[in-house]
Amino acid sequence: MKTMDMPPYAPTLIESTRAIGYSLESAIADIIDNSIAAGAKNVDLFFFPIDGAYIAVLDDGAGMSTEELNSAMQYGSKNPNAERDEKDLGRFGLGLKTASLSQCRCLSVVTKQGARIEGRRWDLDHVAQAESWSLLILGENEINEIPQIDSLRAYENGTIVVWQNLDRLKAGEINFELALGRKIDSVRDHLALVYHRYLSGEKGITKLKLNINGVKVTPKNPFLIGKSTQPMDDEALYVRGQKIIVRPFILPHTSKLSKEEIDALGGKEGLRAQQGFYVYRNKRLLVWGDWFRMMRKGDLSKLARIQVDIPNTLDDLWTLDIKKSAAIPPAEVRANLKNIIAKLADHSKRTWTYRGKKETSDDISHVWNRLKTRNGGYVYEINKENPFLLQVMSAHPEAKKDILLLLRQIEAGIPLNALYLDLTNDEKIGNEEDIQLKELLQMVQQILQTTDAALHEAMVETLVGSEPFSLYAEDIRKAYKEGKIL
Repeated sequence: MKTMDMPPYAPTLIESTRAIGYSLESAIADIIDNSIAAGAKNVDLFFFPIDGAYIAVLDDGAGMSTEELNSAMQYGSKNPNAERDEKDLGRFGLGLKTASLSQCRCLSVVTKQGARIEGRRWDLDHVAQAESWSLLILGENEINEIPQIDSLRAYENGTIVVWQNLDRLKAGEINFELALGRKIDSVRDHLALVYHRYLSGEKGITKLKLNINGVKVTPKNPFLIGKSTQPMDDEALYVRGQKIIVRPFILPHTSKLSKEEIDALGGKEGLRAQQGFYVYRNKRLLVWGDWFRMMRKGDLSKLARIQVDIPNTLDDLWTLDIKKSAAIPPAEVRANLKNIIAKLADHSKRTWTYRGKKETSDDISHVWNRLKTRNGGYVYEINKENPFLLQVMSAHPEAKKDILLLLRQIEAGIPLNALYLDLTNDEKIGNEEDIQLKELLQMVQQILQTTDAALHEAMVETLVGSEPFSLYAEDIRKAYKEGKIL
């Protein structure tokens, strides 16, 4: 059987790969992956929107030899199935080229090792004219014209990636300078999340300093470590002898969060959209806010988030895409993840439905009762056996009928639709703030003033077993015993 070599036509293939679907944020992240793999401690992004507009990514990594630079600029320079260094964030050998040229028509890469500086360039207009895979080798004059080249020269070693002729970014924009300013904000938010473990200097990682136009990017941790709870221990899953670490989190109820924290955790889409798995590959966030069709997103599970750490040796099983923005857990992992999801969703439901451990206790007398109806729905009614309510009606028997009528009117007038909108929009509702101890002590004092002195101790015990007094049960008991009440 005869064979023939059929290399792809360069102009057509390069133009086609521009449509892979990179966003500006994911394209820049792909470049930063290379900087991290090169051991960079500092990465600077430069956005220059006016005449001669460009975007540049500068790092102080190890730089590249001539052979490494040529390989980096070659399409498909690495076998995606080949074994990689455990810290390598790449896979296909396409990221630098496809990510960059998805945003621009001219990609220049200049690298420095000691006194040696070399540069290469893909210029799509030149490729179209040459009708071949014609990579430009930059001479000294061309290198000197590269934006921010002096910043690279200041490093002993490093690399700068420069995008020029930003046709894709300019498409459809009337005011490109203003539009790029908005895009910078999105890039900052994206990088703050994707690299939050590197930016915070997590143990075992070289801390990364990342700046955009001289302004530091601060990490955005999606689990709000320190405030969130970890309802279950870490779980280790083994696939092909490789370890996957699963760590579940439950975010605090929105009543315990500031508006800034809610905005940071939910972003533009809100807390509900951000629930799910957060998959990290070598501690770089790949995919987030996805249950991988193992559970539907719901309001009661919106506080649940699961950190999943995978090694790059399992890329093929997770079907990692070129953009490193999609990954699907293999069948060997899904069964274990389903069990974890079931337990975590239950915890999230309890956290969302109840504002504290006290409400989950059967011996607490609640203000509201939640009752299931015959048709499968639910109805909320005020607990007529609440000790505080009983005491008020006992002290004013002549008003009992009017009090019950008022309570019925309150039950019928619950603004359910407005409450649902506020809760699903992650609005912080003032009613959820815990009542203060001082106010509760005053309420207890007023109740005891209308109660026989011989029954005071029993009344205090009754009250601390009901809402809202149960919030400060021990404090109320102590105040009574010390004579601070009455």
